[in-house]
Amino acid sequence: MEWWIFAFIKIIIINIILSGDNAIIIAMASKNLPEHQRKLAIFWGASGAILLRILLTLVAIYLLKIPFLMTVGAILLLWIAVKLMIAEEDHSSIEAHHHLGNAVMTIIIADFVMSLDNVIAITAVANGDFFLISIGLLLSIPLIIWGSTLILRLINKFPSLIYIGAAILGFTAGEMLLHDPKLSTILSILNNAIHYLPYMAALFVVAIGWGVNQLKRENSF
Repeated sequence: MEWWIFAFIKIIIINIILSGDNAIIIAMASKNLPEHQRKLAIFWGASGAILLRILLTLVAIYLLKIPFLMTVGAILLLWIAVKLMIAEEDHSSIEAHHHLGNAVMTIIIADFVMSLDNVIAITAVANGDFFLISIGLLLSIPLIIWGSTLILRLINKFPSLIYIGAAILGFTAGEMLLHDPKLSTILSILNNAIHYLPYMAALFVVAIGWGVNQLKRENSF
């Protein structure tokens, strides 16, 4: 019983920490949609994220055996983070429906990438206990939906927060690179410098996104 309670507490902590990244993705991907479509993007994006977590949980043991899977996911997440930072100027009603589909797809793809860490962590903590794993998945649903709604409101009120969100996603990508067993062995030659990789990834995302936005603004004049 003591082990079960301790594992349950750890799962709650893991969900609070790791679900934050998923909430940021949903908020950033839906920020440019008309207000009446944001709730749809949050609903479908969160639903897709939960379904992916269920599927990933079922095959978590096999995912760990795929070489460089986390590396590929990290690179994809870096690309998504930069893409979400680039300001979109056309918000016409004609393109709104198209943007909703793009937002939902971006959310689902990014959640697939970031759910790898969450699912693997919960599966390891639960030690194969299906009931504990199920609780972990159920707990992530309100955290993602509530968190993304709150973050979206903050981004709309303080647009500069988009850079902080992108930096967090970049940092997450850097951590995924460190957690890849195959890549971490190769990167071990960097010694202590390897620990700065998440910070470098965060800086990379912000720098590229800011640079592209500056060029777009200059070309618009």
